[in-house]
Amino acid sequence: MEQKLLKQYSIRKENVVLMNIICFEYILLEFKGLLDWIYAPDDEFLIKRASAIAAREKLITCIDTGNMSYKDIKEILKYDEHIEEHNIEQLAARLLFDLTRNTGFEVSKGKLGECWIQSCCEWTERQEDDICGLDNSGLSVHDKMKSIYEGTSLKEQFRASGLEVAS
Repeated sequence: MEQKLLKQYSIRKENVVLMNIICFEYILLEFKGLLDWIYAPDDEFLIKRASAIAAREKLITCIDTGNMSYKDIKEILKYDEHIEEHNIEQLAARLLFDLTRNTGFEVSKGKLGECWIQSCCEWTERQEDDICGLDNSGLSVHDKMKSIYEGTSLKEQFRASGLEVAS
């Protein structure tokens, strides 16, 4: 109902564009470089969070292809046995939080980790043992945003909406 009302309202407005985006958390979750950014190559979290990593891959594949195979859904169910109580936004938010918690990239409702919004390594509360996949590259915040735009569905959604992004 809300989507129908939004469509009706947007048709009458020249400055409103509707995009087919699931939610903010899903944009970050689908980001192709996500795991490479938040985890160093030898990070113990890669092993500890293997089930969340597998569920992420299956969820992204299911949404991107529209193919909801039993095998893929089984992997997602293995990760979240209460999936019937959640909508896709809640599942994406939970997965993203589980993947990023205890890192500078932590994302939770109402909080976006320092490493998303600052150039590498300007995180003032960074500890000696805080490592990530960007330790050697040192990306600027501009380069991070550009990478997220290029590595997610945002690029296609902006293009489909007739919007341009300055580089």
